[in-house]
Amino acid sequence: VQLQASGGGLVQAGASLSLSCAASGRTFRTNVMGWFRQAPGKEREFVASISSTGHIKNYADSVKGRFTISRDNAKNAVYLRMNSLQAEDTAVYYCAARWKPRPGVRSVSDYDYWGQGTQVTVSS
Repeated sequence: VQLQASGGGLVQAGASLSLSCAASGRTFRTNVMGWFRQAPGKEREFVASISSTGHIKNYADSVKGRFTISRDNAKNAVYLRMNSLQAEDTAVYYCAARWKPRPGVRSVSDYDYWGQGTQVTVSS
C-alpha cells in the first residue's frame, strides 16, 4: 500500500483544515486506516482511526469533538477534518494503513504502511 497525505498548511488558531490521504496498491477497503501526528521533539502519537467499513471510529482524547475521520473506499481515500485548531495541534500528520490483523488501533506498531506526512502549523 502506498499512501500520499496532503492538505496541510499554516492556519490561525480556531480555524479548520482538512487532510486527505490517497491510497494505492493492495485492496484499500480491507484496511483499518489511521492518522497520527508528530510534533518536534515528541513521539508520534495517535490521532484517529477508522475501520474498513467506516462504522467504527476512534479518537485521541485531545481531538475528540474537534476532529472527524472519514473514508471513501470508492476513491481509496481517508480524510481528517480538523476544526477549532489549537497551537498544540501543530505537528506533521501521517496517515497509516493496517494490513495484518491486530487487536489495537492506537499504537504506531498497529500499522504496516505509512505516508510521508503533511505539516500542519497553527499560529496562536
